[in-house]
Parts: sequence; structure tokens; C-alpha cells
Amino acid sequence: MRNIASVFDQMRWSTVFFLGAAALALCSTAQATTFSFNTDPFAGTNVLNTPGRQVVGGEDFISFNPALDVFSMNSSVFGVGQTVNFVNAQAGNLPSTGVNIVVLETFDNDNNPLTPFGAGQAADLIASHVTTPGPGFFVYFNQSLDLPRLVFSEDLSSNAADLKILARMLNLNGQGGRDALPNFTSANFALTTSATTPEPSTFALMLQVGVLGGFWVCVQRKRKQRRG
Repeated sequence: MRNIASVFDQMRWSTVFFLGAAALALCSTAQATTFSFNTDPFAGTNVLNTPGRQVVGGEDFISFNPALDVFSMNSSVFGVGQTVNFVNAQAGNLPSTGVNIVVLETFDNDNNPLTPFGAGQAADLIASHVTTPGPGFFVYFNQSLDLPRLVFSEDLSSNAADLKILARMLNLNGQGGRDALPNFTSANFALTTSATTPEPSTFALMLQVGVLGGFWVCVQRKRKQRRG
């Protein structure tokens, strides 16, 4: 009887430990967020038919954590492929081909504070190095706003391409925001074909539910075997 009681006691503690670990894992990922962009960036405007570069604002104001969060863009809406071709670099180190997402670590184009560094200037720096035509996205640090922004470019290789500001990252302001840019990786970006993308926390919840469900089934089977 003592052996049976000991086994059941161990099972109870194992179950408590497992549930605690699962809850801890779930809590650790609960803050991750996916910011999805699934609509035509120039919808309702005549931007594409207007000569010269047009910069469209109206972006989302967000808080973004490079350690956890993801920007998800619908590839068919933006006209890009489904493969993330990512680079995080100074302007002079950008590749000439094979890139559709850029995190630009250059924060100025002329060292003149009287000419603030904005989306147009960042796009020009990228276009001066990227030679393969094609739409894409870039993150740059805006001098006037003192924070980074996510931008869509109709053509990364053109200094006349129209731009749509998608998001400004309010929490990454000042020097802390500049220091955060090198921490962006390809994991922060996704190109999808679906209208909605589950958040990382949703995937974690699905995983935990599946594991707990499997554990419950196992316990029930063992109980039935003992009764039989």
C-alpha cells in the first residue's frame, strides 16, 4: 500500500510541476505580438499615378519589442515574394541584390541637423546601393520624431518610389531606439498569404493545450488499465 501511495504521490507532484512549467512557459510568451498589415498601402489615393515620390503617412502607433514581436505583411497585397530576404546594416554595407527587407543602421545622410533624416532620405540611401528593382520594406530611425518607423517602398532600388509609412515604434525613442535597431533580425518579419496571422502567444497556447490534453489522455488510459 505504501508503494502504491508513493507512486500516486509522485504522480501528483509530477502533474503539479508539469502544469506549473506549462503556465510559466505560457506567461513568458504572452507578451509577444504580431503586427499584421493586410491592406493595400495606397488604397483610396492617386499616389501611383502622381509623378514623383509621394510619402503617405497615417501609420499605426505601436510599441515593438525586437526580442519578441513580429511584423507580418501580406505578400500578395504588397507584391513581394513569400521569402524574407533580410539585411540589417549600415547603408554602405547593403547588398545590391536579393533583399526585400532592410533595417537601416545609418541615422543621417549628410551630417546636417538642419536637414532631418526622414523616410525619403532613408529610401534614397537604400536605393543608392540596391540595384534590383522590386518592392520591399525598411526600418529607419527618423531624426525629427526621434524613433524608428516601418516603411513600405514600391521599389527599393528607385529614388522616386512611392512610400507608405506603416508603423512608428513609440517605445524605441531616443538613444535607446538607435541602440535597439541592431537587435532586429529576420525573425521580426514574416511574409504571408493569409489575411490573418496568429500571434506567437496564440501558437504557445495551442501548444500547451495540446500537450496538456495528451497528458490527460495518458492518465485516463493508465487508470482504465489498472481497473481492468
